[in-house]
Amino acid sequence: MSARARLAGSLKYLSLVVAAVVVLLPLGVVFLTSLKTEKEMADGSGALTLPGDLLNFANYATAFSDGKMLGAFGNTAFILLFAITGTVVIGSMTAYAIDRFVFRFRGLVVALFLVATLVPGVTTQVATFQIVNSFGLFDSIWAPIVLYMGTDIVSIYIFLQFIRGIPVSLDESARLDGANSFTIFRKIIFPLLKPAVATVVIIKGITVYNDFYIPFLYLPSEELGTISTSLFRFKGPFGAHWENISAGAVLVILPTLVAFLFLQRYIYNGFTRGATR
Repeated sequence: MSARARLAGSLKYLSLVVAAVVVLLPLGVVFLTSLKTEKEMADGSGALTLPGDLLNFANYATAFSDGKMLGAFGNTAFILLFAITGTVVIGSMTAYAIDRFVFRFRGLVVALFLVATLVPGVTTQVATFQIVNSFGLFDSIWAPIVLYMGTDIVSIYIFLQFIRGIPVSLDESARLDGANSFTIFRKIIFPLLKPAVATVVIIKGITVYNDFYIPFLYLPSEELGTISTSLFRFKGPFGAHWENISAGAVLVILPTLVAFLFLQRYIYNGFTRGATR
């Protein structure tokens, strides 16, 4: 048994090492490439070959200026602010209404939400595009904001799991004091949803930040580009200069990497607490 336990432990750590290498190796290659010069790339050096100058940040300056990354970061931050705020408000209020109110076809509504998660988004894009265009939101920064706020069923289920863990007696006590439903939600329910809010903000933020399809489809203008579409357009004039493209990719990856490293415990705790309620 001792030999088996040691073998199991060795295999466990070996699998972790292999998984870490698989995840970190591409990031390392992109980072090393971003520090190389055009001459070093033309010489055909290996992907893992160290650059001649580890402090060569000229490619980052080129990516930031010629790739119009500053404006892209500004547009992405604007979309993130409104999309996340709208998702938290709409998702929490919807979950509160589903859990606390008794109304006809409530079970059907919950079932429809579940069905909506099973329908691939691509299959509805023709109708969605026509609706967005009819409202005059095409090529407007508000188009992705509206779509991000109205298509997040996962956040509703996250809030729903947390609200089900809040005793109904709190609502009843507040009603005895004369509070209406909105006051109960605003002063009692919502403050108790901080772990769920943190989870939704992180998950939704990373999703919106990394999304390419919606900004590319609804924001064709370069001045309205997000970081994902700006990086895609940046590949055009620098199609053969992988050192510049890699620098742009590192600029895009860095914010989400830092955010995940600092907030990962909220992600794990939020999902775990929501799953056990």
